[in-house]
Amino acid sequence: MPKKSKPTFYITTPIYYVNDVPHIGHAYTTIIADALARFKKLDGYDVFFLTGTDEHGQKVEKAAAAKGLKPQELADKVVVRFKDLWAALGIEPDGFIRTTDPAHERGVQKIFARLLEKGDIYKGTYQGWYCVGEENFLSEDAPAGPDGTKVCPDCGRTATLVEESTYFFRLSAYARPLLEFYEAHPNFVRPQGRMNEVVSFVKGGLRDLSISRTTVHWGIPMPGDPAHTIYVWFDALHNYLTGIGYDGDMDRFRKFWPANVHLIGKDILRFHAVFWPAFLMAGGFALPECVYGHGWWLKDDAKMSKSKGNVLDPYVIINAFGADPLRYFLLREVPIGHDGNFSHEGFIHRTNSDLANDLGNLVHRTLTMIRSYFGGRLPAPGAETAEDAAIREAFGRVKAAVHTHYEAYALNKALEETWGYITAVNKYLADSAPWKLAKDPNERPRLARVLYQAAAAIRGVIYLVYPVMPGSARKVWAWLGEPGAIEDVPFAGLAFADFDAGREIAEPTPLFPRVDLKEFLAADAGSAAVKAAGPEAREDRMDQITYDEFKKIELKVALILEAEKVQGATKLLKLKVDLGTEQRQVVAGVAESYKPEDLVGKKLILVANLKPAIIRGVESQGMILAAVAGDKAVIPFFEGEIAPGSTVK
Repeated sequence: MPKKSKPTFYITTPIYYVNDVPHIGHAYTTIIADALARFKKLDGYDVFFLTGTDEHGQKVEKAAAAKGLKPQELADKVVVRFKDLWAALGIEPDGFIRTTDPAHERGVQKIFARLLEKGDIYKGTYQGWYCVGEENFLSEDAPAGPDGTKVCPDCGRTATLVEESTYFFRLSAYARPLLEFYEAHPNFVRPQGRMNEVVSFVKGGLRDLSISRTTVHWGIPMPGDPAHTIYVWFDALHNYLTGIGYDGDMDRFRKFWPANVHLIGKDILRFHAVFWPAFLMAGGFALPECVYGHGWWLKDDAKMSKSKGNVLDPYVIINAFGADPLRYFLLREVPIGHDGNFSHEGFIHRTNSDLANDLGNLVHRTLTMIRSYFGGRLPAPGAETAEDAAIREAFGRVKAAVHTHYEAYALNKALEETWGYITAVNKYLADSAPWKLAKDPNERPRLARVLYQAAAAIRGVIYLVYPVMPGSARKVWAWLGEPGAIEDVPFAGLAFADFDAGREIAEPTPLFPRVDLKEFLAADAGSAAVKAAGPEAREDRMDQITYDEFKKIELKVALILEAEKVQGATKLLKLKVDLGTEQRQVVAGVAESYKPEDLVGKKLILVANLKPAIIRGVESQGMILAAVAGDKAVIPFFEGEIAPGSTVK
């Protein structure tokens, strides 16, 4: 009987410009794609994950000239930085395409010639406002500057008025076919709000698209008319075809095309959801299943971009923490379709709380107790109680839910589900108190069951987080004495009890060491990023602010009316506070220092004009002030009669 072929899954990132070095925005997209590709491989799919670099166009030409380099020399230098960063982040693409690859150039020229012969491309003259930064002509309703020039709405640069001979693509002819396709495939653009944007844009009318330049020479020459260079977007978008073998390895191309998901930033949605499907329709290619426009990572509430000088260097965090905490933070903090505001405080809180406290401590203490109490061998478990069964059965439910979330590209929900289970296992271990059982020889069977149960739960958890944190997962997998690679275990075949007793458990090392914020932050001259110094070079530094800046902080006396723990979090309390004229909800990381009932009726200081934030799914409308001593938070309370809402100066 012939072997049944695997289902296929083809996922792509955008290809990244080589006019400058990669930053966290690039890393975010590529980490998402890597995690989804890893999950699909676990789930039995034959996967191809493609990324690469966009190396043509006027922007690259100008950046190279500014550095005294030829465009190809600049591309060759920068592409290495992308590849090195992907390796540092544990990203393992199946293919990496460069638009300067000869096979890509041949494929683009072949498609261009086909559309020219078909009549979907024709020669004419174009006049319009062109933005070099975005490699795009502006629409007629783009904002105008005081001198009548047009301003690019995406990057804010002044555009240039150009008139030149050009080849046009008959985009206007594809308005109706596109709208019919969108109606038949409502999930083609995700999330749904972005599909609405695309449909509205197409219904507003499509103009034919200029797809060649005579004033730009760094690009793919026009077949039959070398005075023209193929426009960078027509060139770049076809990487998704040439990158899996179009006009080369056609067996691979036929195997994987059409793509299952093009993962992109929302700022290039129009190119991927309007221009790209129109190009494919014209060329006779099947259309991809989904274009997923993820949100931006913001810094100081502005999109990170090299032109704004507010990008964050991923190596700053990788060098201090390793790749997995950054991967975890970016995928856990916000849903893929939403914007996120990057804060080092938020990142370090996630690392210390979720990774060091919740997961790291669970792994370390469980494996250490097995080594201490059973000579480093996983014990044969004693009889299973109802509490033990609850941990085992809960894992089956969590595994199913995580699978559903991965399938829906809801990586943050998959991680939330997993961390809820980690919290339950930590509670099970605390309630069972194996360190007390170890003191009574008669409790050896019970001790064996508790530690076996905790170790089996860790094995399951580590497997579920492997797509997001592959380096850490592989390390713990080996500590647990698993004979093969974690990737060799199919998702469907993972079972809680499929964990043989008697295996040797390795001595664990700290998985996610805790980091103090003040030790991490250091001034970084000339950049909005911060970087971590090495242990010998670290020094505490404090950013200075002016008095006028300090006056912007609104400090108020707040009376605590209610307090309760945040579900699934060990350190967080949800407080309801009275500010005299209003009541608010605040999330505070003080649960390890104060019991909820002890806080009710207390008065403290609240930063009242802080922008609201979502913490563990709960909105926090301010921040309380507290001192930190070791791991304890100490809140300065007010004594005596002072009214809620009073100003603190």
